Amino acid sequence: MKLLHTADWHLNDRLGRIDRTDDLRRAVERVAAICHDEAIDVLLVAGDLFSELARADALRETIHHWQDVFAEFLGRGGTVLTLTGNHDNENFCQTLRHAMGLAAPGGGGNGDLVPPGRLYLAAEPTYLRLRDPSDEFEVQFILMPYPTPTRYLVGASGQKYTDPDEKNRLLVQAFEETIQTLRKHPNYRAGVPSVLAAHANVFGAVVGESLFRITPQEDVVVNGQAFADQFEYVALGHIHKPQFLGHEHIRYSGSIEKMDLGEATDHKSVCVFELGASGRVGEIRVLPLPSTPIYEVTILDPEVDLPRLKAEAEGAENDLVNLHIRYTAGKDSLEETLKQLAEIYPRWYARDWKEQSQLGPSLAPAEADRSKSFGDTVRDYLGGELQNHSDEERTALLTLAEELLAEAEGG
Repeated sequence: MKLLHTADWHLNDRLGRIDRTDDLRRAVERVAAICHDEAIDVLLVAGDLFSELARADALRETIHHWQDVFAEFLGRGGTVLTLTGNHDNENFCQTLRHAMGLAAPGGGGNGDLVPPGRLYLAAEPTYLRLRDPSDEFEVQFILMPYPTPTRYLVGASGQKYTDPDEKNRLLVQAFEETIQTLRKHPNYRAGVPSVLAAHANVFGAVVGESLFRITPQEDVVVNGQAFADQFEYVALGHIHKPQFLGHEHIRYSGSIEKMDLGEATDHKSVCVFELGASGRVGEIRVLPLPSTPIYEVTILDPEVDLPRLKAEAEGAENDLVNLHIRYTAGKDSLEETLKQLAEIYPRWYARDWKEQSQLGPSLAPAEADRSKSFGDTVRDYLGGELQNHSDEERTALLTLAEELLAEAEGG
């Protein structure tokens, strides 16, 4: 049985003003192409299929895209095993799971031997079995969604905690106990190849510059010391940085695209491995995925920097760019600077600007950092408030503001 491990698709996500749908769909199509080229039997997606920013209509279109992209894979008997992450909407995923059960009843419950050629979504801790394509042996799968109170702290007594630290401690305990409970299922057999797929932060993982839209205080970090001996492979999601934890078969695949500036230097990939009747066969291979460049650009002198950037930025029309602009009133036109930068980097996702006075330092430097002119205060405020507006709206409002400020200063 040949398997591909991926995670953290975040379909229909946004980065600032940019809709990432097309980027992420292309990444999914690359995964499907690898499934075809590598003759993959099981596609493991370890959580965060969807973005919490996705609208209902966008989710519907995404499911339709899946049907198109994975039709060949499912048609030849490939199986997709997925589970929910912390960014997946629990209500939507439960509804989707029930709808799939109605469309194709039979299989998917704890301990079931499930038929191939389908997509299975685990919205709660799940144990299932799958025969290999030659029908010579079984593989056991434990699918563990992200640890939340509604999934793991069963009953009113389990959800009584006094502070976030106690809640996280209870969740860690419940997560680990749930795995052992599933391994004690009457159908679970020692000696049969077993795979754990989990959307969780495991102690010892190397986190990038930041977790993706979750603080370290909110996150739940589980202990994975026992995983190495209990499973032939551990497919982890949640940490977007690809890595293995102490043992080569305990791996984070990483996300399929660079999701924010914290992942700018990441090399995206998927993991491919093979299981036989006695366990893992051969080496675990890491296959690269192309990804969209994300970076920051700082403009200190528009008159000098804009021509240089225009010459250097050939091929940057798809790059995701965070712009930091410094300009001098009376010397540089902010409107023209913003216009030229939008032409150079049409997919800028955030930008800020600050006017630099040519008058030199203040006579009272201690007061300088705490005071701004009325005009600068207005410009800084509008710069933040208008980030998610269209270029046309932003330009029109900024132009109007500059005209009003000129009238006020002239009066």
